[in-house]
Parts: sequence; C-alpha cells; structure tokens
Amino acid sequence: MIQIPEVNLGGILPAIILSVAGIVTMIVGLFIRKGSATVGGIISAIAVLLAFMANAPLRALNKTAFSTLITLDGYTWFFNLLILFALGMTILTSFRYLADEDTGLYEYFVLLLFAGAGMMFMVSGNHLLTIFVGLETLSISVYVLTGILSKSAKSSEAALKYLILGAFSSGLFLYGAALLYGASGSLGLPVLAQYFKAGSYSLMGVVGMGLLLVGFAFKVAAVPFHMWTPDVYEGAPSPITGFMSVGVKAAAFAAFVRVFFESLNALQVNWTMILWVLAALTMILGNLAALIQENIKRMLAYSSIAHAGYIMIGMIAGTEAGVSGILYYLLAYTFTNIGAFGIVTLIGRKGEANVNLNDYRGLSKAHPVLALAMSIFLFSLAGIPPTAGFVGKFTIFAAAVKAGYIWLVIIGVLTSAASVFYYFRVVMKMYMEAPDTEPEKLKFSPSMSLALVISVVIVLYIGIFPTTYLNLATESVKTLF
Repeated sequence: MIQIPEVNLGGILPAIILSVAGIVTMIVGLFIRKGSATVGGIISAIAVLLAFMANAPLRALNKTAFSTLITLDGYTWFFNLLILFALGMTILTSFRYLADEDTGLYEYFVLLLFAGAGMMFMVSGNHLLTIFVGLETLSISVYVLTGILSKSAKSSEAALKYLILGAFSSGLFLYGAALLYGASGSLGLPVLAQYFKAGSYSLMGVVGMGLLLVGFAFKVAAVPFHMWTPDVYEGAPSPITGFMSVGVKAAAFAAFVRVFFESLNALQVNWTMILWVLAALTMILGNLAALIQENIKRMLAYSSIAHAGYIMIGMIAGTEAGVSGILYYLLAYTFTNIGAFGIVTLIGRKGEANVNLNDYRGLSKAHPVLALAMSIFLFSLAGIPPTAGFVGKFTIFAAAVKAGYIWLVIIGVLTSAASVFYYFRVVMKMYMEAPDTEPEKLKFSPSMSLALVISVVIVLYIGIFPTTYLNLATESVKTLF
C-alpha cells in the first residue's frame, strides 16, 4: 500500500502568500507603467500583513511535513516573524528611496518577496536540499537587488562581487552536502543526526561538515569569509543593505543553528573549536576595521561583521540559554539596523551622496528628532543600556560564561568596548560639530516616518522590558534540545 506523504500547505502558508504576492506584483507591473513601484510596494505590504496572520498557528506546532522536508515548530515561527519584520520595515523605507531615485522598478518588490519566501524555507528546512533551495532563492534575489540600480557603477560592481563569491560559497555548501550524503546515505537532518551519534562516521562526513560550516560562515559574514561584505553593503541600495544585514543574517543563522544542533550535535566538540577561532577573529577584525572607516555604510558593514562574531558566541556556548540569546539578539538587531539604515537612506537622498561621516555634522540642530533616533540605534549597536542591544549581548555573554568560555567573553567585552569609539564618533559629529554647509531640508514620507518610529519604540521597549521576549526565545528553541 502506497503511503501518501503529509501535505501541510498551512505550514508553509506564509511563504506561499509572499510568493503569490510576488507573482501578482510582477503581472500588475507589466500592465501599469506609471506608479507601478508604488502599487508593488502596497501589494507587498499587504502580503506581509497576511503572512503575519498565517504564521501565528506555527507557534503551537512541533511536527514535520512534506515527507519530513519541512519542520513546523516554534523555532520556525520565531524566525518567520523576524523575516517578516525585516521585510515589512524594508518595504516601508523603500518607498521614499525609489521616489528619490526616480525609478519605477516594481521588480524591486517582487525580488524582496521572493527573497522572503526563500528565507522561510531556509529556516524551516529539515533537509539539506530544502535549505539549499531556500538559500539559492534568497541569494539570487539579493544578487539582483544589490545591482538593481543599473545606472550606478558602484551598485553593479557590488552585485558582481556578491554573485561571484556567493556562487563560490554555494558550491562549497553543496559539495559539503554531497559528501554528507555519500557518508550517511541521506540529506535529512534526523538521519544525519543518527549517523553521527552512532560514532562510526567517516572522514568524508567530517569534511562534509567542514564545508557546510564554511558555506554558512560566508552567509553570516564571519572572518575570513567576510571579504564581500564592505563592498556589497556600500554599493547596494541603502534599504537593501539594511535588509541584507538583518534578514539574510537571521535566515543564515537560523539554518546554521538548526543544522549543527540537530544533525551535527555529536561533533559539537569539533565545530565548537573552529567557531571559537572564527568568532574571536570576527569580533576583532570587524571592530578594528570599523574604527578607520569614513563611509557610514562601510562602517556599519564592518559593525555587522563584528555582530556575527557576538552571535556565534551563543552557538559556542551550546546551551539552551546561548541559542535563545541568539534569537533575542537577532530580534533586537533587526529593528536596530533597519532603523539605522533607514536614516542613512533618508540623509543620503538621490544618488546616496551623503554617506560620509562628515555629512552627519550638526544633524542635531537641523533635525533633532532624527539625530536622537540615530543615537538610540548606535547605542543599541554598542550594547549600552537601556537599549535592546545591551540585553542581547548580556544574555549571550552570560550563557558563554556559564558554559566556561571566559576568554572568548573577555574578547567580546573588549571588542565591544572598542566599538563604542566609532559609534560615538557619529554621535559626536551630530551633536558637537557644525556642518560644512547649510543643511538641506529632508523630506519625510509617512512610510519612512512610521518605520523609524516603530524601530525606536521597539529597540527601547524590549530593552527596558526584555523578559517576555527572552521567554519567547527560550520557548522557541526547546525543540532543538
């Protein structure tokens, strides 16, 4: 008797909604010439709201679907929320950007929606092939988004660099998966877990694990696989840079954690040692390189590299507290970085001319509310209370100390202290220095204003009242332990 595999369309409904909305936006854009980007943005925003509602039932589930290719649990629910937050906030900040650039690229929103759908398959994947398909759907969309401003040489150059290095990392990931298949006979995470727990695994399996680790390290921008990050972040449109720094990073860490804690947990001693070195190098190089940057997008790019190192500390801790700390950290980081890049977008205006640190001189006098918001985001990135960034770092560091990784935490604290210098450098320019020229008036769109208000409120609220969100993160990771 043939057994029909369970088909649970409700479990992947958020991804379906985003994909269908992407197709609808593509069709509508073909028939509407004037205002197609605005219509596409509105359709995308509605799709994100519908996906939020469709995602709610996943929180209470703990099951697999589609012949165990997909996992539906609290972990998937939490990361779907993060992806939708990042997607929704990026859409809000993009209306103004596209208007300033005088472009009617409805394809911009089509690619954003498909990238979001790819991320959702990554975070829910219970099979390396499912994760790879989600990864490539995400990657191809973001490659194109990086170079979507075809008239910008810098944007095109960034897209080409990202494509070449991204293809290389995807090849390593796929080759690692092939070696694991050759060793265990399966790409399913449960089967891989049983293979390594048996203790009779081969060198082929260990090498496969190493190649997977390299593939994930590239996607999260860990040193020495970070080379693409500064140039790509600088050349990409500012809203897309913000989306990459939070959405892509969240999806990559979600799959990274699930694969290594569910299927490769028996090798934890081996990959923890590698991650220890990578985390230390990532925190040190990321912060030191950020100290000398004059371009704020490159500064935030190196900052993003450093934050990948802090997040890896939670993986190294290897405990429920460490992984739940990762989830809270990514939640805080999502709103912090989207807000920061929203302000970069607003100040940059057409052509992103004003992206140097000196362009922020005297911002507090011309736009005091905007300067205050940027200061809050920078304080959160630096880990200063009462912002969400402080709670995120404290949670991860505390878990690592409890697990015995004292020296790694010392490196984390020292590099975090060093980061205060370059974050406060921007604050000093906004409040303590006079502008070189008379500042131009900024045009605030309703969607951009809403995005910045939401970001500021959440960064402060979950920093002052973190308990509920820490509990949600702890509840969401229980299926991994």
